[in-house]
Amino acid sequence: MNMVIDQSRRDLVTALEHLDTRLLWLSSWMIHNANHIRPKPDGLKVGGHQASCASITAIMAALYFHALGPNDKVAVKPHAGPVLHAIHYLLGNQTLDHMQRFRGLGGVQSYPSRTKDIIPVDFSTGSVGLGVAVTAFSSLVQDYLIAHGQLREEQAGRMIALMGDAELDEGNIYECLIEGYKHDLRNCWWIVDYNRQSLDATTADRMFRRFDDIFETCGWRVVTLKYGKLQQLAFKRPGGKTLEQWIDACPNADFAALTYQGGAAWRARLVADIGLKPHVGKLLASYDDDGLARLMTNLGGHCHETLIDAFDGARDEKPTLFIAYTVKGHGLPLAGHKDNHSGMMNPAQMEQFRASLGVESGKEWDFWSGLGDNIASELEAVVAASPIARARAEPEALPVPVPARLHVPDGAEQSTQAAFGRILLELAKSSDELADRIVTTAPDVTQTTNLGAFVNQRGLFRRQELADVFHKAKIPSAQKWSQHAAGQHIELGIAENNFFLLLASLGLAAPHFGTRLIPVGTVYDPFISRGLDALNYGCYQDARFLLVGTPSGITLAAEGGAHQSLNTPLIGMGQPNLTYFEPAFADELTVMMRWAFDHMQQPDGSSVYLRLTTRAIPQATRDGLSWEADALKGGYWLRGPGPDAQAAIVFTGVVAPEALEAWEELADDIPGIGLLNVTSPDLLHRGWSARRAARWTGGGVEPCHAETLLGALAPHAGLVTVLDGAPGALSWLGGVTGMRVSPLGTDRFGQTGNLPDLYRIYRLDSEAIVDAAAELFLGK
Repeated sequence: MNMVIDQSRRDLVTALEHLDTRLLWLSSWMIHNANHIRPKPDGLKVGGHQASCASITAIMAALYFHALGPNDKVAVKPHAGPVLHAIHYLLGNQTLDHMQRFRGLGGVQSYPSRTKDIIPVDFSTGSVGLGVAVTAFSSLVQDYLIAHGQLREEQAGRMIALMGDAELDEGNIYECLIEGYKHDLRNCWWIVDYNRQSLDATTADRMFRRFDDIFETCGWRVVTLKYGKLQQLAFKRPGGKTLEQWIDACPNADFAALTYQGGAAWRARLVADIGLKPHVGKLLASYDDDGLARLMTNLGGHCHETLIDAFDGARDEKPTLFIAYTVKGHGLPLAGHKDNHSGMMNPAQMEQFRASLGVESGKEWDFWSGLGDNIASELEAVVAASPIARARAEPEALPVPVPARLHVPDGAEQSTQAAFGRILLELAKSSDELADRIVTTAPDVTQTTNLGAFVNQRGLFRRQELADVFHKAKIPSAQKWSQHAAGQHIELGIAENNFFLLLASLGLAAPHFGTRLIPVGTVYDPFISRGLDALNYGCYQDARFLLVGTPSGITLAAEGGAHQSLNTPLIGMGQPNLTYFEPAFADELTVMMRWAFDHMQQPDGSSVYLRLTTRAIPQATRDGLSWEADALKGGYWLRGPGPDAQAAIVFTGVVAPEALEAWEELADDIPGIGLLNVTSPDLLHRGWSARRAARWTGGGVEPCHAETLLGALAPHAGLVTVLDGAPGALSWLGGVTGMRVSPLGTDRFGQTGNLPDLYRIYRLDSEAIVDAAAELFLGK
């Protein structure tokens, strides 16, 4: 039986070695074809990372064709994208046409993309570090679904990140480590392609063992794959221990340079350094130059036996860090060179590489070119039998029903932030399926963003129940936050990158796990900027969530400039796959939240951003519900303009009282003046842009909503625009039909003070609005 097992293992190792070579060839050729063969009308370098691909082909061969289970999900380091596509090419999921158009229009993307590549991509990558950390939060989401009975334990998979060692410089990885420790992270693998070379430099030698310490402290198993089997055998021979000690002490830069120089350089250096040590000379003499170079670069990350032993030895749920030592550019003529990150083989080098592999000219794209029929058949069988070949397509998640209307909170004066909390509380008290699918989170601002009542009602999520010490001791507290497996709030520390990555993971529950969640995350509006990269990352892979930024603007008053958001309206307008609203009144917010819960689930939907405030203002008096449809398109007339009106005040959000006061003051001086409430500068601008683009894209040329609204005014009317944010969010409205604009808003850092003083200084009060109208219409 052992002989059978040994032979099976040898066959597996041999197959992985061949597959490794195929991945190396196909990824290298794909990049070469794009840069040296395919026509380049612009004459620019297409790019690609042959060396970064080469260092990880063995790891990816062992992972995808041996270790990976059908429920596992992988984030592939950005620069190894061509290797991922080569794998799916062999699996039949990628087309030759797309491979030939690598980094071209409609072809394989530069970096793995869920939304733009045709192959299965579990996680988009590109901004280094984020694709690593997101796997930890996806593991947490998987645990959440299991605890809530929405996923069976046996359906659980490992969330795996393949990362370059330079990604370990990214701070968000360590923020994630801490959060993972707090939440008892499991079923997560991070595999480091430890080639010790980044774009600009060689990794500092003093980092050896530091990564081990950091991860072990956070509860991870650390598996270091430093030596391959050839090296391990050599170390057992006389003189081998001395050679092992020399390798351990060799500086990373020296190791890279010697790798590039080759066997003769290795021999000269080793003879000079340790040649007189006992038995070393005989040991070195037993290898020719090529054999010595092969021995010295037989690191753990290139040894298939070492890799499958490591992967097979970590089948439990403990989070595991694999540090796989590799050579950047392994197997290529640029291996080890310090400039190889963006470098690539020239045509002569590629021709030599092709010939060395026996790949026939004209058959470079063939799956098994250069291999005999028997080997090709064996490899086809290995690929077909690999677990990843049986992986299921991403499931279709059923929609969560959304009530026809949500309850509008009562109150003559309300803030949108308080109304948000009351709307969620009403949902939490209901038996609606929507309420059961909502999961909330916040970066240590749960109470101050009005999520507390929802948490009181639905509890905090924790796999192991944790008692509330204050509650047990009968100490009065507004927080009744029981922590248990059925809880629907995931508590986070004050790290916005973690917050947005968790939202992204929750927002991908439908395609990843076949169960739709409705994620709602709150953050102080000014600190959206602290997690912008992670927000963009979540939107890029079309994760769906509701982001609530609150409180906002200089309306925060006494909090001062560091807490007063200025540019978040522009962020909301500029971020793809994110729809931004800024309601003034509670009933508007209710309509927007109901719309958001539905929109997040639509095939052509997106995430939604609500910019809210703590300032309580008088609520609008309504005459029917006709305003709702326009509010959801981006704006409606709070006070309709008269015939041939020459002016309008255009406002967004919390400055509604000032805008209304100014409108009342100007009504006698400017007859028919209108008051336009822009509920979404984003949707209005998007519609206007689409309208303009339709002129040359062949689309319809129906008026956009901004044109329809402004069409109620005289053709050359003037607009006073005002919001507690960057004035550019509204001032563009003058360009829709060529109207004069006097824009008000905040484009300077605020300061501490009371609200009337700040509104006066930063020109958001009614007097400033009247003055702006005078500037337009009286020439003053």
